[in-house]
Amino acid sequence: MNYKRFAFAIIILLIILTGVYFISDINNEEISQINNENNNNIAVKQSEGSEFLMNTLVRVRIHDENSEEILEGALSRIRDLEKVLSKTIEGSDIYKINLNAGNKPVLVDKRTYELLEEALFFAEKTNGSFDPTIGPLVTLWGIGTENERVPSQEEINNTIKKINYNNLALMDDYNVYLKNEEMSIDLGAIAKGYAADKIITYLNENDVESAFINMGGNVSVHRKKVDGSLWNIGIQDPDRTRGNIIAAVKGEDISVVTSGNYERYFTENGIRYHHIIDPDSGYPAKNGIISSTVISNDSSYADALSTSLYIMGVEKSFELVKNMDNINIVLITEDDKAYVSEDLKDKITFTVDELEVIYK
Repeated sequence: MNYKRFAFAIIILLIILTGVYFISDINNEEISQINNENNNNIAVKQSEGSEFLMNTLVRVRIHDENSEEILEGALSRIRDLEKVLSKTIEGSDIYKINLNAGNKPVLVDKRTYELLEEALFFAEKTNGSFDPTIGPLVTLWGIGTENERVPSQEEINNTIKKINYNNLALMDDYNVYLKNEEMSIDLGAIAKGYAADKIITYLNENDVESAFINMGGNVSVHRKKVDGSLWNIGIQDPDRTRGNIIAAVKGEDISVVTSGNYERYFTENGIRYHHIIDPDSGYPAKNGIISSTVISNDSSYADALSTSLYIMGVEKSFELVKNMDNINIVLITEDDKAYVSEDLKDKITFTVDELEVIYK
């Protein structure tokens, strides 16, 4: 046996094994390799955190040399927003507005005022399908709480009378007033999108390399992935358990928000009652759609519209968004059809063969 060659082979093997261990160690420290414009390798740290905020599980992943600091800054901003926008936290702006309904105006944070302006914009745009004063109906049904039940028709009729976004007054100097005593605001259909937009603004201000934000299914991505490729964002299959996707959308700097009858619901006498309430009928929306997804550069737009389109139905939804910039939609109906914006044709991939895809 040539002992010199054998010894040399052993040395080479040890070098390879050491290298493998070193690479593994780097991965454990969550360091990713990307290429900059000059194709030089740059190590970009990854930090990820999750927290239950704004009534949902929030997950944020940051790729940046200051990833830990940026992550904490992002989560801190969501915590601060929850303190002013939650309807259940005593002392929040929304809590105080509801408490003083029909009594007196309430001075609110600039961010609360800004979000209420957006909410009224969407209320006008959707002719009331989106209504920030839907609080009394949400409370009446109690879907997702220990008080969920099917109200009587009389209760629903009486509660509908309290729902009217025209009775929400935004006054000078950040004062807000609900004109009728039994009214209440619920921003659950837009607040998460607004929060995501604020985080994206924060990431841009800090020139963050790449980031992923998931707020209970409301997904926003910042720039491209660290390897320079586009993000591939899944759309939940409404007929299967969470985590199973029906399609995936490619993109960068976008938000993908889905509303569906699978999110929060209860069943009584074989009928599913989900949490997306139609302000006109007072009942969970039933217009043929079981899942509505909006893709936009603006997360609050995507959030508010995904709820509104679910209520409006297919034809009215496409009529609404055709004159809106940077808005694309995917509507899944109960008869296994997917109605998709034409602009998504080269950006979306469906994973379910039996679905009939119709581009509009």
